[in-house]
Amino acid sequence: MTENWASFSAAEPELAKWIEDRFGAFTHHVLGTLRKDGSVRLTGLEVRFLHGEFWLGMMPGSLKARDLQRDPRFSIMANPGASAEMEDGDARISGRAIEVTDPAERALYVGEVQPPDPDAFHLFRVELTEVVRTFIENDAIVMETWKPGVGVRRTSRR
Repeated sequence: MTENWASFSAAEPELAKWIEDRFGAFTHHVLGTLRKDGSVRLTGLEVRFLHGEFWLGMMPGSLKARDLQRDPRFSIMANPGASAEMEDGDARISGRAIEVTDPAERALYVGEVQPPDPDAFHLFRVELTEVVRTFIENDAIVMETWKPGVGVRRTSRR
C-alpha cells in the first residue's frame, strides 16, 4: 500500500499540518539515504509540499540523488533549529523517493519552485512509509507515529 502526501493529509489533517509547519519553519533539513555499501549518507536538503505531494529536488548528479536512484528508501528529519531544547518537537518523514521524469509532472513543480535551471535537476516525489512527530508533554516524551494502513499510534515514556 502506497500513500502520497494528499492521502495522508486527508486521513490525518492535524498531524499533516503540524508536520508541514515544522518543515516550513526552516529551509534546510537533514536527509538520510543509503550509499552503495549500505552505510547511511546524511546531507542537507530543501523540501516542498506542493500539489498533494511531498517533493525532494536535488542538483544534477548529486550523490544523494544517485543513492535514491539505486535504492529509493530515505528518511528526512526537520531542521531542529537553534535551540537545543526543541520546544516545538521533532518531525521525521520516511518513504521511497520516486524519480519524476514526466515533463508535465516536472512542469508543475518548476512552475511553483522556479529552480535556476528547470532542466538540470533531479526531482523525486515521495511514497510515504512513516511520519513521526516527537515532543515533550507532561515531562514525558511522546511519539505520534503514522504508517500506511495502520494510522496514528501514540506512545509515551518518562
